[in-house]
Amino acid sequence: MSANGKAPAGGARGKAVTGAAGGGSLLAQPLVGPSLGRSVAYLGLFVLGAVVGAAGGLVQAAWFPGGLLLALGGAAGLFLGGARAVGSRAGAVAPAAGWMVSVILLTASRPEGDFLFAAGVGSYLFLLGGMAVAVMCATLGQGRQPDGSAVRLGK
Repeated sequence: MSANGKAPAGGARGKAVTGAAGGGSLLAQPLVGPSLGRSVAYLGLFVLGAVVGAAGGLVQAAWFPGGLLLALGGAAGLFLGGARAVGSRAGAVAPAAGWMVSVILLTASRPEGDFLFAAGVGSYLFLLGGMAVAVMCATLGQGRQPDGSAVRLGK
């Protein structure tokens, strides 16, 4: 019986509404880890993000205006390309995490006094711009969508 006291139409009494896979809502599905291939892809994207971060740290200081744009463009291409290649937002988060780890490690000064990032405007633009690009690419990446005809209303 529904709230207005009438039975549902179509003989749906006592039957649970299931999703396309027959397992219910996506929110009711158990969480499972990524497959081995997907885990290897995430690890590869993490390492590639670390390489792009280190290269960007060198390039942005060498050729200031053009190098900064090249470094941020390369990072954006990797983040968005990772999201598109894997098909989820985690494809953008994995290289962004690798980028962040390498850039943070490169900002620390050594006991000898050596450092890679100077306290200039270019370094700060690279750090903050890279973080902003990572957030934008992670939010632009497509989330997992259910497939099948049962997910469309009225079908």
